[in-house]
Amino acid sequence: MTSSTRTITLAAALLGLLGVALGAFGAHALKPTLEAHGSVETWKTAVLYHLVHAAALLALAGWRDAHAGPSGKVAALWIGGVVLFSGSLYWLSIGGPRILGPVTPLGGVAFLAGWALLAWSAFQRPTA
Repeated sequence: MTSSTRTITLAAALLGLLGVALGAFGAHALKPTLEAHGSVETWKTAVLYHLVHAAALLALAGWRDAHAGPSGKVAALWIGGVVLFSGSLYWLSIGGPRILGPVTPLGGVAFLAGWALLAWSAFQRPTA
């Protein structure tokens, strides 16, 4: 396992663990707070994007050509997307300051940029 693969795998594992924990926390301990703020669906959206990108990171770590491509940049964009997109939604869901609202789309852009970079990398690769 290369250093890059190990780092991406570790990030995927930690994000997956945190995503499951936050999903359960929102469904149980935070449920009254989320219902009071009318933000149950917002929390669920944050968890969904969080976990999807944790799984995508794990797949990226296992990508046969990852060591030769932009996997580190893709991983950084997706991790940044989780922090900005899901993180701001988590915070807003529990009544955090609305000033964080504009941060959410920046996380979405990071997700999109990561996916676009991955697609571009795959397109650029010579076929066997």
